[in-house]
Amino acid sequence: MPKGDIVIVFDCGATNVRAVAINSKGEILASESSPNNTQPDPFYPAYRIWDVNEIWGKMCMASKKVISRINANQIVGVTVTTFGVDGTLFDKSGKMLYPVISWQCERTNSIMANIHKYIPLSDLYSECGVLPFTFNTINKLIWFAEQKPEIVWKSHRFLFMPSIFTFLLTGEMVNDTTMSGTSMLTNLTTRGFSENILNKIKFPSEKFGTPVEAGTIVGRINKKASLDTSIPEGIPVVATGHDTQFAIFGSGAEKNQPVLSSGTWEILMARSEGYRSGKEQLAMSITTELDSRSGLYDIGNQWIASGILEWARRNLYADIKENVYEFMISGAEKVPSGCNGVKIVPKFYEELKGKPGGQILGLTMESTRDEIYRAMLEALSERLAEGKKALENAGGFKTESILCVGGGSKNRLWNQLRANYTGVPLKIIDQKETTVMGASLFVQAACGNSSSPEDARAAIDYKTEIIEPE
Repeated sequence: MPKGDIVIVFDCGATNVRAVAINSKGEILASESSPNNTQPDPFYPAYRIWDVNEIWGKMCMASKKVISRINANQIVGVTVTTFGVDGTLFDKSGKMLYPVISWQCERTNSIMANIHKYIPLSDLYSECGVLPFTFNTINKLIWFAEQKPEIVWKSHRFLFMPSIFTFLLTGEMVNDTTMSGTSMLTNLTTRGFSENILNKIKFPSEKFGTPVEAGTIVGRINKKASLDTSIPEGIPVVATGHDTQFAIFGSGAEKNQPVLSSGTWEILMARSEGYRSGKEQLAMSITTELDSRSGLYDIGNQWIASGILEWARRNLYADIKENVYEFMISGAEKVPSGCNGVKIVPKFYEELKGKPGGQILGLTMESTRDEIYRAMLEALSERLAEGKKALENAGGFKTESILCVGGGSKNRLWNQLRANYTGVPLKIIDQKETTVMGASLFVQAACGNSSSPEDARAAIDYKTEIIEPE
C-alpha cells in the first residue's frame, strides 16, 4: 500500500505554470505558480511558440517551493495536465527538433481554410468529431510536412505538451488518449489515431506511438528530474493530459450531466455514451473529444459569455468605483423579465474578423443600462438553453441538471435565469480546482489508494448549491 496520499500536479496553462500538492480529500496543501507566455519563433519571428525550456524551468522552481512545504515522503505520484493540441517532434535520442508551435500562432490559418486539398472537411469531422479550429494539431503536422519535411523524416515521436514534460520527468516518450482526442487526427470509434486521416495528410502514424489511457503509470521520476524538481527519485508518473477532461471529471459530473464552465467564454460539455458528428452537429459547432474514461465522449460547444458582461461594465458602469458587480446585479434584478423590450444579440466576437455580429435592439429614450445588462444575461441564458439542446441531440440523452463552475457561477441573477431558460436545476459547485483535483484522482487510483478514479472522487466533499427553475 502507498505510504501517503499527496499527489503533485503540474498544471501548465496558457496564463500560468503551476505545481500543486493535493491530498486524497481534494485539499490543496501547497501551490506555486509563474506567468506563462508565448515567445517569437526564432526561425519565423512573426509566429508564436512555447519555450519548453523556460516552462520546464518554471515548473522545477515551483516544484521545489512546493516540496519544501510538504512531507515529500507522503508523495504517491506525479502527473502533468495542459491545454490541448500543441506539441512537437523529437528524435530518438530525445532531442526536440522544432519549438512547440502555440495554438495562438497564425501560421496555420490558411492550412485549415484549405484542408479540403487533403480530405473533405465533412469526412474529417465525421471521423474525428473535432471542430475545424485553425490551431488543431492536424494543421501543424501539415505545416511541418510542407515547410520542414527534413524534420519529419528525422523524427521518432510527436509528443503533445503533457508528454513532453512527462518525458523530462521520466525519460519515456508516451502520449495519452485525452490529448490525442483534441488533435483532429483520431477516430472516435476506435479511440486511437486514424490511419485514414494520417494517410490523407501523408504523415506516418508510427510517430505517435500507441496512446495510453488516463491513469496509466508511464514511468518514474529519474535522477535528473529529482534534482531539478526535488521530487524523490522513483515516484510514479501517471498519464492524465488535456485539462478540460479532468476539469469535467473533477467537477463530479456523471454520465450525461452537462458541465458549464463559465468565464470570459462559456464551455458546455457532457460526458456521453454516444455521439453524432454529422453535418447538423458541424453546423451547431459541436465538438466531440475523447473522455478520460474509455467508452465515453466529451461533447461540447462554446460561446462568448462574461466577455460581453465585461463590455457592459467598462462602457455602461464606468462611474461605479466600488462593488460594481453587486451594483449591476442588484439593478438588473429590479428589471422585469423581457427587459422592457430591450434585446441583445450576443455575438460580440465572431471568427471572421471585421464582421461583428453583436447587437442591442429595442432601445428607447427611456432605456436604462440595467435593462441592457439584464438583456445580456437573458440572451446568454437562452444561448445556454440552445447549447443544452444541441448536446442532447448529439449525445442522445436528456439533461436532468447542469453543473456550473467558474467565475460566472457567482452571479445569482444569472444562475436563476439559466435555470429558468433551460428548465432544469443548476448545481453550483464550490470547487475552484476541478482540473487539478480531477487529475489527482486518477493518480490516487493508479498508485493504489483507491480502486478507481470514481472511488477516489467519492471521498471528496462537494459543497453544492441547487438553483431550481422558477
